[in-house]
Amino acid sequence: MSTKPEISWSLNVILSLLSNVTDFARRSNGTVNRRLLSYLDVMAKGPPQTVNGVKTSDVTVDPTRNLWFRLYVPTDHVNDPSISLPVIVYFHGGGFTFMSADTNMYDWVCRKIARHVPAVVVSVNYRLSPEYRYPSQYDDGFDTLKFLDRGDIEGFPRNADVSRCFMAGDSAGGNLGHHVARRYAERVTEFNKLRAIGLIAIQPFFGGEERTGSETRLDGLTPIVNLERCDWHWKVFLPEGSGSDRDHEVINVFGPNAVDISGLKDFPVTLVVIGGYDPLQDWQRRYYEGLKMSGINARLLEYPGGIHCFFLFSQLPQGSLLITELKNFVHEVSRNLEIK
Repeated sequence: MSTKPEISWSLNVILSLLSNVTDFARRSNGTVNRRLLSYLDVMAKGPPQTVNGVKTSDVTVDPTRNLWFRLYVPTDHVNDPSISLPVIVYFHGGGFTFMSADTNMYDWVCRKIARHVPAVVVSVNYRLSPEYRYPSQYDDGFDTLKFLDRGDIEGFPRNADVSRCFMAGDSAGGNLGHHVARRYAERVTEFNKLRAIGLIAIQPFFGGEERTGSETRLDGLTPIVNLERCDWHWKVFLPEGSGSDRDHEVINVFGPNAVDISGLKDFPVTLVVIGGYDPLQDWQRRYYEGLKMSGINARLLEYPGGIHCFFLFSQLPQGSLLITELKNFVHEVSRNLEIK
């Protein structure tokens, strides 16, 4: 296996631009230059609109904290009473600091998921660090689940089935998905209609004080993720005054300070996705192994040639393969639920 991933020159240019702008936006004092980021964070055109068979609209959950989500509805299936559409709650990546629910690349991915699964997709625009630190992001994710559970949401199709709810996310969004799933399993009695039956953790952002083999081997050789960037994101994510201990329970989820989840019978079936050129892959594999040791039904899906966030770039063919795998996972878990 080569020490560097095979990436076209055009994608290399895009990835270099992405990395350079975000690096320049990160200040040494732990703040972010949001004005600079606005030039990078290309937004998808505001809804409502229908593109490639998927209709979008924006739904406000809590205006006091600007908590909202972008709703994706596959129009070919919305009026068919014989089809029950699962609901996928998606959390975008970006180190808890960058991107949003209406960033172009996430709008593109959520449309693909809604169309190909098919499913109703809820892409959550959670608060970002360092302006809003832990646990703000997890509060936003959990409160969005509670909002969906209450129902009567404008634009939500009648055949959307919140009793077949999946959480999904990449990178920081994968971390967020895990912790929202844990909170759901701990407080499942608070829900009337919504049932979280699946979690799709795509290259989730986990870490620890230890430097793993993949972190040291791939540091500086692959795009997007390196040790310095990860350390900075964790430092500005944790609450002020808590230090920068990467063995914090929300970072090293099966480390020395971890919360025991072995008794959570309602923790959803989990699919963990790993890329062979992702420096975080050792932490992601440990996450999968930790789930299994905790008695959680977990599956592992590996893409040997995948860089971090590979599925967000149309130039990389593995992304289409992943969408197919997500479709199969959603259908299988839903089918098993019906058998029970």
